[in-house]
Amino acid sequence: MEVRARYTLIGLFTLGVILAGFLFVYWLESAGGLGERATYRIRFDGPVAGLLKGSPVLFNGIRVGEVTALRLEADKPRDVIVEIAIEKKAPMRADTIVGIEFQGLAGAPVVALAGGTPSLPLLATLKGEPPLLMAEKNAGQSMTQAARDVLRRIDTLVADNSEPLKGTISSLQKFTEALARNSDKVDGIVAGLERLTGAKKVTPRVFDLLAAQSFPSLKARPDAQLVIAEPTALAMFENDKIIVRGEGTDPPNIENAQWPDITSKLVQARIVESFENAQMPRVMARVPDAAKADFQLMLDVRRFEIATRPAIRSEVEIAAKLLRANGTVADLKVFKASVPAVSLDPTVASKAVSDAFQLVAADIVQWSSAAMLKAQP
Repeated sequence: MEVRARYTLIGLFTLGVILAGFLFVYWLESAGGLGERATYRIRFDGPVAGLLKGSPVLFNGIRVGEVTALRLEADKPRDVIVEIAIEKKAPMRADTIVGIEFQGLAGAPVVALAGGTPSLPLLATLKGEPPLLMAEKNAGQSMTQAARDVLRRIDTLVADNSEPLKGTISSLQKFTEALARNSDKVDGIVAGLERLTGAKKVTPRVFDLLAAQSFPSLKARPDAQLVIAEPTALAMFENDKIIVRGEGTDPPNIENAQWPDITSKLVQARIVESFENAQMPRVMARVPDAAKADFQLMLDVRRFEIATRPAIRSEVEIAAKLLRANGTVADLKVFKASVPAVSLDPTVASKAVSDAFQLVAADIVQWSSAAMLKAQP
């Protein structure tokens, strides 16, 4: 009898332990923890990707409970009802913000609760059912879904506006082509804008043109009055710029460098000075009203620049025509000179042009003297 009683006690103890284990598991499943819990329902108006039973519930970033159930509603197929069990002391109010956040590298979803107006009463159970909260719109949308939606919208936008986009790209191509064709004018446009906006203008350096000093072929000097008229020139020379002539995108002039006067007037002044250097004082740029000149020298500036093809060099070309007092032509000739330049540096380039001009000016003086001696009666 004693043996049978001992086995009976052991069996009852074993059954009690098993029953206690079941009760403990049930308590964990229903209450969700060791503290007093409150149950709430949350309605999401879309998918809750990755949210599972047991997922954490955070209030202002602090864990207060977990998800206890998820279910669908037959009459509202888009909605998802999520039940949560959280600490009863959590301040849940009617305007508490509900959403889903994704934590960690794997992006594990959690129910996120936040905020609430302190003056509003705490939520209470109605009709025996847990209080219902409405989640924010698209609260269950994952980052992958959001990116996919954005890409889908971009694809739709591009498809709907394919023709306007094609026209825009075509117009942009035409604009860049036009800009490339007129690249030599961009600097002038920018300079004009700077002047328009009152930007500080850089003062250019001034380089002078030297008159001829040596006249090796001058044998005799005529005793005649000579007037040198202001030379004619192409429009590109009617300024004080040091002109650069080349191909493609070569600059039209040397930046921040100029002559002391416009090219035609400077040539006239230096030709007169060259005659004076040749000991011919009866040469002037303008005859006084009471006087009459014996001869008039007409000049035409055809080239006065730095050429960049095939090599950098100065090019000066001036056509000269000697007229008698009655207006008849005594003689005419075209004078040319070229001097190499190692670069487009303003100092180097201006000296090359000046050297070429000195050669041309010396030839004009010597030729004019000989022509006047020949034409004098």
